[in-house]
Amino acid sequence: MPVSLFPALELSLDLLRCPTCRTRRLRPDRGALRCPKGHTFDLARHGYAGLLTGVRATSGDDAAMVLARERFLATGAYAPIREVSARLAAGAVAGRATVVDVGCGTGHYLTGVLDRLPGGRGLGLDTSVRALRSAARAHDRAGAVAWDVFRPFPLGDGAADVVLNMFAPRNPAEFHRVLRPAGRLVVVRPTGRHLAELRGRLPAMVTVDPVKEQRLHRALAPFFMAGVTERVEYCATLPRSAALDLVAMTPSARHLSRADLNRDGSLPDQVTVSVLATSYEPR
Repeated sequence: MPVSLFPALELSLDLLRCPTCRTRRLRPDRGALRCPKGHTFDLARHGYAGLLTGVRATSGDDAAMVLARERFLATGAYAPIREVSARLAAGAVAGRATVVDVGCGTGHYLTGVLDRLPGGRGLGLDTSVRALRSAARAHDRAGAVAWDVFRPFPLGDGAADVVLNMFAPRNPAEFHRVLRPAGRLVVVRPTGRHLAELRGRLPAMVTVDPVKEQRLHRALAPFFMAGVTERVEYCATLPRSAALDLVAMTPSARHLSRADLNRDGSLPDQVTVSVLATSYEPR
């Protein structure tokens, strides 16, 4: 399968490095990506590159979670989050920027950034095969790669103008390595008020660690300086179907039974959406 069938991925091929050799570039060759030493990686027919080697990472984002996320995000209930992350990311760079979304999911937020950067290109990294199928077709300038955030990224040094990290695990040292010196890291994470009404009705839902902010800043401080932080907080009105998808798209779904969700009054029709979005500069 020639890589030309995946034009969005082809746009970002120069960013990729062999995850085995770590420094050698990957080239398309007979339906795969290969490095000069012969290490070979699949090009999935869905349009993403599978670069994971060795023990495969596990991902909580199974097919049901991804479908629920696609349905929920399509309602526009998180549109203000997408807007602020896109503004922080695009506002710090020129139009022909390279954006890497680590933990990209379905590519929803990366698409928002690229829509503000008409000459930009994007690359999403995620472990979920089902999410990558969506991310690979989310935008005509966004490629997708199967990768684990906790491993050294299969990218060259200084490859990115922006690293986007939306509700996803973090690897500060790798964020720093792949960012250009004038680049920006944009991190979006929930506050303790986020979805409080849902968590009040469904105690089995995963809660937000009360010291999450302190841990985040301790982890990033050796590599980054915090710049602008914006709080996005509003009340979202949700029909029952959207509330069910909101629960089902997160790991909380694994802790809840069908009886929990079907109980009368278990799902509120309004929830507080509350997140912080920060733009960081590399040290």
